Amino acid sequence: MESVKVVTVKPIEATPSTFKDYGQVIEASPDGEGFGPHDTQLDLTQGIPRLYIMHLENRPLKFSIITHHASVTQCLGSIGGNVWYLGVAKPSLVDSDEIKDKKILQSHSGHFYVPPAIEDVQVFKVSGSKFLKLNLGTWHAGPLFKSDTMDFYNLELSDTNVVDHTTHNFKDNGVVFSIDE
Repeated sequence: MESVKVVTVKPIEATPSTFKDYGQVIEASPDGEGFGPHDTQLDLTQGIPRLYIMHLENRPLKFSIITHHASVTQCLGSIGGNVWYLGVAKPSLVDSDEIKDKKILQSHSGHFYVPPAIEDVQVFKVSGSKFLKLNLGTWHAGPLFKSDTMDFYNLELSDTNVVDHTTHNFKDNGVVFSIDE
């Protein structure tokens, strides 16, 4: 069996400025405030939106598999505002005109991408009543948390996990990420 290297990552708090390369952090705003750049900039045009409550169990602060969705901006937030963590890497979708690089892969759903690099993975801590909107193609691992179970609301498309779910396993490169919290 091949040895596995544990890469320890210190999380940073998810704020609108720290998370901007991956998506948006949405926090409470006054009722009646008009739509603007502080609101969620969604792309749900590729199918039927699905908003549901996701019950998760035993999601310790480590991961090796990271996922992206090329056709939807996904939103995640904890029910009750409990602390949770999300590993991310910037989107790496590639236009079909750029397919000269041997590192470019094609997903089962047909789009092209470059796998995320180990050094590009960042972990965010999400505290309080806010949620994250992930840009198209943002790689993500989690939600991860310390308690035994947590519930999350999740906004994606009705078929996201069937037709738009591309994964990369860092264990194939002998790496597992651990969150230092």
